[in-house]
Amino acid sequence: MTLKRLSLKKILLCACITTSFSALASEHTVTTKYGNIQVNDNVSRVVVLSEDALDSAIALGVKPLGAVATRGGDSVAEYIQERANGVKIVGTSRQNNLEAIAAQRPDLILASASLPQDQYNILSKIAPTVVPISPGMVSDGWITLARVYANALNKSAEMDTILNNIAEREENLKAAITTHVPEGKRTAALARWMPQGPIVMSSQIFASDVLASTGFVINDAGVIKEGRPHSSPLSLENLSKVDSDWLFLATLNSEGKDALNAAKSSPSFSRLNVVKENKVITVNGQLWTSAAGPLAAHAILDDIEAVINTKMK
Repeated sequence: MTLKRLSLKKILLCACITTSFSALASEHTVTTKYGNIQVNDNVSRVVVLSEDALDSAIALGVKPLGAVATRGGDSVAEYIQERANGVKIVGTSRQNNLEAIAAQRPDLILASASLPQDQYNILSKIAPTVVPISPGMVSDGWITLARVYANALNKSAEMDTILNNIAEREENLKAAITTHVPEGKRTAALARWMPQGPIVMSSQIFASDVLASTGFVINDAGVIKEGRPHSSPLSLENLSKVDSDWLFLATLNSEGKDALNAAKSSPSFSRLNVVKENKVITVNGQLWTSAAGPLAAHAILDDIEAVINTKMK
């Protein structure tokens, strides 16, 4: 028997064990990318295979057994590490570890909207697997996904309360920003610095959504192809494309930080008006350019509130 066949046999054996414990529980229907599925009303063993699923689950008081590592890291994102203490890493944003997932004996798997069918076919034999229908690159798409995960966990009412609280906080911060910053001085670009240079993040991604909800006008520099979350890396000579009233500048890891520190000493960087005006805000790339969900929204709003307190008053 090959290693691949042996691994699959282990996975399916775990699936049979898990199913036997949950067959008699009451259930509800969840609409997913691969059809309607039945999910137990009171799941207790959850594995999440996307960063937004992890965020939504923990926001709802459900601590998963397993999760995938954040982009550019080997653990969950820094903003959520304390709440996710003890959660096992069962893959990355690019590749799931099927045996590690099965070993958790989950009774529910919350997956990414981009999970391919062949992976779904295996995971669904381990436990009911929720793959949301992707809303695409649209504003508030993260809210659609959060509600799908909440429905799967049978906590839709709780998620509605959480989202309403976020909306109220956004409105309060918007009132403060519009009070302190003139209407023509609110353009903001969000860029992630990579070793190859900065990439401009789309106006449609999660963090841009949150920024816009607080009164900033997002400038994506017109360098992003339709449907893409970010641009290709810009050369230092093209840095002027990200010049705005405000620049939120993120790095994912130490390599990005080193490259950014080197760029700051270049004339191309120092010539930017946003640099001269001291309105470059350094932010955590794991949060601002990779994460999504209610807890991430609050963490970004914390950063925006800090900007109000330090740069606008």
